Amino acid sequence: MRSTRRELLKLMAATGGALTASGLLISRTSTTSSAADAVPVADQMRLAPLVTPFQTAMPIPPVLRPVSVTSTTDTYVLPIKQASAEILPGTSTPVLTYGGTFPGPTIKARSGRRTVVRQVNQIADGTSMHLHGAVVDPANDGGPMDLIAPGASRTYTYTNQQVAATLWYHDHAHHVEAEHVYRGMSGLYLISDSNEASLPLPRGSYDVPVVVRDIGLNEDGTLYFDHLFNSRPQILVNGKPQPYFQVAARKYRLRILNGSNQRPFEFRLSTGDEFVQIASDRGLLSAPYTTTSVPLSPAERADIVVDFSRYPVGTSVVLKNSYFPAPGTEDIVRFDVVRTADDPSSVPARLAELPPTAAPTATRAFSLEFDDTTGDGTINGKLWDENRVDTTVRAGDTEIWEITNTHPFIPHNFHIHLVDFRVLDINGKPPTPGEAGLKDTVRVQAGETVRILVSFKYPHYGRYYYHCHLIDHSSMGMMANLDIVRA
Repeated sequence: MRSTRRELLKLMAATGGALTASGLLISRTSTTSSAADAVPVADQMRLAPLVTPFQTAMPIPPVLRPVSVTSTTDTYVLPIKQASAEILPGTSTPVLTYGGTFPGPTIKARSGRRTVVRQVNQIADGTSMHLHGAVVDPANDGGPMDLIAPGASRTYTYTNQQVAATLWYHDHAHHVEAEHVYRGMSGLYLISDSNEASLPLPRGSYDVPVVVRDIGLNEDGTLYFDHLFNSRPQILVNGKPQPYFQVAARKYRLRILNGSNQRPFEFRLSTGDEFVQIASDRGLLSAPYTTTSVPLSPAERADIVVDFSRYPVGTSVVLKNSYFPAPGTEDIVRFDVVRTADDPSSVPARLAELPPTAAPTATRAFSLEFDDTTGDGTINGKLWDENRVDTTVRAGDTEIWEITNTHPFIPHNFHIHLVDFRVLDINGKPPTPGEAGLKDTVRVQAGETVRILVSFKYPHYGRYYYHCHLIDHSSMGMMANLDIVRA
């Protein structure tokens, strides 16, 4: 781990690149070698050549079917198993999965209705499934040391006492979570509620998950894994390399998840046209936000509505990454308008009532630090230690948390288990309307300070966690323990 972080710095110089405050590899800076001296990353690492974009159709992850249904509970079986996926056309790639698919199947839940997930761990490592964004008691949170041993089984219970939101599940076993997620152990978990159902938003086949991530493939098609940021030049959407997706000339809801380990994205349409953001991490915004871009760091989510009726049949529109993309990472997915369709959907002026905020009872400061020499990630100077209590809060309290990224160019972000929060300001500036809703993960770019208002309103007590969700960084120790106690 430590040697790979040193190699990252060497590689950045060798490739004529640098990680900027936005967290992306820029192709060249004035302080690095000339173009003639730069060696392509794929050549140095013997990675497979990048796939020509738009050669493969974008699949929709399968929806997991319950094995039993009662008046209160839906029960699912979701084994943890090795499988193979056809990422490169005609090539079989070994992957780690939930349920045998890459990415894992989507679980659809209903607010207030119980979901039970039974797992058997059929791989060689211990695992711990965390439902990211869930309001859940500690026993079902999927803590980093609360492992399912190889060959063992476990049942997770989610009561879904929260509003409609696009959540996702992933492995959280400490020191191996980054590699497990990278190799495929994640999937979507969609909660609906009566308010969302009452809105005339696009639904059914016009409500489309878009899980974006990056990988590196060896020449034989196997996944290449280390902690080097730019050893992952191939962009995937729903498990396929930069695919195309056929759409009708009408509105679509796109549920975008940045499922990468480290890479931030900023999503735009190739036409430069506006779209409407309707939700962020933990649910619908109070009102729609019309914009031309949505930036997402790893684990952040945004639901957007794109109206393809403005394009004639036969038009193609590309969802692009404009966050200083490295070569090959600019194109995400191409939407091909292939037919007309009726469209009864619309985006109402009001989407949801956000809960009122309370006056803060305390202010806490958190410093995210990364040591380029050792590869250690720390919070307030400390590597994660399961046996140490880092922060104790009282249930019911509301606090301001000030989070500072001390590194001059490496980005971070910040995720808190259980709770949602509101972004107050970023370097003293208010958030955009798209960032002003209910969040559970927030970007903290190099040198920035972000203030959030955190409400510990949920009736759960015990051990939770907060960490950088550039998940390689949490594997390297940038995580801390949060104990919630009764008032």
